[in-house]
Amino acid sequence: MPNIELIIRSRERDLGGFSVRRILPYATHRMVGPFIFFDHMGPAIFAPNQGMDVRPHPHINLATVTYLFAGKILHRDSLGSVQLIEPGAVNWMTAGHGIVHSERSPDDFRKTGGPINGIQLWVALPKEHEETAPAFTHHPSSTLPEFEVNGVKLKLLLGSAFDHKSPVPVHSDMFYVDAQMKAGDRLTLPSSKREVAIYNVEGTITVDGHEIEKHAMAVVKPHCEVEISGVEDSRVMLLGGEPLEGSRFIFWNFVSSSKERLEAAKSEWRLGPGAPGSRFKTIPGDDNEHIPLPDEPKKGTIL
Repeated sequence: MPNIELIIRSRERDLGGFSVRRILPYATHRMVGPFIFFDHMGPAIFAPNQGMDVRPHPHINLATVTYLFAGKILHRDSLGSVQLIEPGAVNWMTAGHGIVHSERSPDDFRKTGGPINGIQLWVALPKEHEETAPAFTHHPSSTLPEFEVNGVKLKLLLGSAFDHKSPVPVHSDMFYVDAQMKAGDRLTLPSSKREVAIYNVEGTITVDGHEIEKHAMAVVKPHCEVEISGVEDSRVMLLGGEPLEGSRFIFWNFVSSSKERLEAAKSEWRLGPGAPGSRFKTIPGDDNEHIPLPDEPKKGTIL
């Protein structure tokens, strides 16, 4: 595998009622460009009267990105945002100094049941933007660039790639692309100073002739050109960007270049959302419960 640095196979995590497949962070390769967290939600099928309930929880110094292939999720946050996420749209939430949000199945979906399948990413913010004011933006599918390269259908979700630019406001150099390949399709990713990764959502692909199994990520070596080939009809996520300056530390849902800011956020969340003077406000319409701060790990993690 001369141009592939690493293949990361997903690890399943049970979130109660459905599983996620975690790719990043990985023990020996924690980030790809600014992307510090990569979870594939599902694919799963909820029975009638079941659904997803990710209770209110906090973030700092990062942005979350949600993109669905199937299903529906209702996003609420402490800014008062209420947004239904449907397939093909991009939800970008800048946590900045601090935000609280929840992700639940909407009532109509919960009543009937149905599929859930999508990707959630965390993007670490550059140091100069880590403590920015929290913000939320939603971009419907119709607003995102769709085009073809050598017959491969591409949809640009974030950043810039293939001479196109996404309308989603980002804080650093990055790209995130949804690629749908038919059997026999070929797509070349040129050499660049960006870090590059390729995640196989479904189907069978090769990268420079090496098969990448479903639900695995190939991380490309620096400054290498690679060719992706569709062995069968496949769906692939392309992502990466320029690395951020400095290290990132992570604890639970908190990411920062500063250990001190992590400790401050942990102290505030121990009191729960809405405590006097806390940056972590309650979510209008979803303020009856929250996820408590977990126990400290035995060893700290540096990213």
